[in-house]
Amino acid sequence: MVKARTAPDLWLIVSVLSLLAIGIVMVYSAGAVVAYHDYGDSFYFVKRQLLFAVLGLVAMFFTMNTDYHVWKRYAKIGLIICFALLVIVLIPGIGNVRGGARSWLGIGSFGIQPSEFMKLAMVIFLAKMLSEEQSRITLFTQGLLPPLGIMGAAFAMIMLQPDLGTGTVMVGASLLVIFTAGARIKHLMSLVLVGVAGFVGLVLAAPYRLQRITAFLDPWQDPLGAGYQAIQSLYAIGPGGLIGLGLGASRQKYNYVPEPQTDFIFSILAEELGFIGGVAVLLLFLILVWRGMRAAMTAPDTFGSLLAAGIVGIVAVQVIINIGVVIGLMPVTGITLPLISYGGSSLTLMLTALGILLNISRYAR
Repeated sequence: MVKARTAPDLWLIVSVLSLLAIGIVMVYSAGAVVAYHDYGDSFYFVKRQLLFAVLGLVAMFFTMNTDYHVWKRYAKIGLIICFALLVIVLIPGIGNVRGGARSWLGIGSFGIQPSEFMKLAMVIFLAKMLSEEQSRITLFTQGLLPPLGIMGAAFAMIMLQPDLGTGTVMVGASLLVIFTAGARIKHLMSLVLVGVAGFVGLVLAAPYRLQRITAFLDPWQDPLGAGYQAIQSLYAIGPGGLIGLGLGASRQKYNYVPEPQTDFIFSILAEELGFIGGVAVLLLFLILVWRGMRAAMTAPDTFGSLLAAGIVGIVAVQVIINIGVVIGLMPVTGITLPLISYGGSSLTLMLTALGILLNISRYAR
């Protein structure tokens, strides 16, 4: 293995740590009321967020200093383990149901989400697969269909939980890896119609998804039902104005905005820190994506380039969906804001993945 020649990308480190710090502050500010109401402890969420942040930073330090080529060696076994976990989580009595989805393995409030592990395992495996068979990616049946089939199988397993949000992030990041590997645009575009048809089928198969679509188009048709989340989120963002109401001064976190510490944390952030605070967070994400894509473009080999692109794709797709939902540009779906929202396995896995990205940046040409 080639020895790392430089220090990790400083811009990337600063953006990650800044977003993590903002997230810890906002988890306390946004979740204190709910935490006290549900658990009798205003610090319930932030204490757990700090614990998983420390675990994640330890994991990030490890992966940042571990040659990224190591993950190529374990790509296949990692994917198999994640598929096995996706099967296990569906077994009644083993998998825990939260938010209407059987997505968790664990005891009590501590658990892991196998679908979160699958996102990272999938991009690592696809990066390995496509870097070894890049010459065939322009062929539809021999080059494009195999990775799409593996990705589709994982998506189907995640949808059995069901968890459309996480599945969509995995698919988006995987397609970015496939596109970066050199897949023909006409082949990918021909699959768009199939994807749209499949999406329509998924929506029609579950009435609550159709309600979310209609609520997205006109949330005021059902302001106390399907449109409630979208309306309350906008009620939070609007009063924030330019500079916000002040840290801790949110009114919507008092049991108006659902899940203020997770899916809708950005609406509370915008209410308390205003337009300036919201833009600052988005700029930090843009820096993260910019430096991540720079690492992908300057990586010394195809595997590094594809892996970096996939990790950036996980972050970018998740941010786009979360912010889009919060500001009313997308139908409501349960997806967290990376590094900002409260979460255990999601935060730890995200920091682990970003550590791999930082290691790739050390090999920049």
